[in-house]
Amino acid sequence: MNPSPAPPAPPPRLLLVEDDPVNAAFLAGAAAALPADVVQAACLAEAEAACRTDTFDLLLFDANLPDGRGEDLLRALREAGIGTVALAHTADLDPDQHARLRAAGFAEVLRKPLSVATLHAALRRALPAHIAVPPSWDDAAALAALGGQPAHVQALRAMFLAELPGQRLRIAEGITTGDLAAVRGELHRLVASCGFVGAARLGDAVRGLQVDPLDPVALAALTTAIDALLAHGPAAPAEAPVAG
Repeated sequence: MNPSPAPPAPPPRLLLVEDDPVNAAFLAGAAAALPADVVQAACLAEAEAACRTDTFDLLLFDANLPDGRGEDLLRALREAGIGTVALAHTADLDPDQHARLRAAGFAEVLRKPLSVATLHAALRRALPAHIAVPPSWDDAAALAALGGQPAHVQALRAMFLAELPGQRLRIAEGITTGDLAAVRGELHRLVASCGFVGAARLGDAVRGLQVDPLDPVALAALTTAIDALLAHGPAAPAEAPVAG
């Protein structure tokens, strides 16, 4: 009898401090999709209260809040012995402010507006032990989509990889020429194919680029995922075990 798989690790807990309701809703939703468990606060006082009663794996603070600055909040938490990794987010382009935030202890300063892909990349950098990069090939997903036949999965993966360089070229050309309708069409077809063959990492990257086709971080994630698949080749999954 095969041993039961280990239960998945719980998602990381994030404290998001953002006073603008629209920004807060977007950032919370994007972080939750990673996945992550997000607690929200709208001001310094709420954030300090949350840190007194709960523990977090990451702090994500707006630089400017109604009752003070994010850097002051972080300094107060550090003085209280809370060493949780922290990221700042701001729409301000002032390099002096960014330097001040990093000097206060923020590991990274993210510039708003953020895309989902940019936020996810920053969270993965900050929490490498908590957030795993999806595998190039998800065998279980492919077998479920294609009736549990490893040979069928491998054959479709070979066809998928043969088409992939052309799709990458068409996406890059569409971005260069500004033909975003063509780009979105290619991404729509590609994400569907990823689901059939279990291209988990590439599927995530495609969804990130669909949010903002002009985001260079999302485009880099797509390129990296494609390179990984082409290097890996059309791996054949092991046959799914029969229950019983």
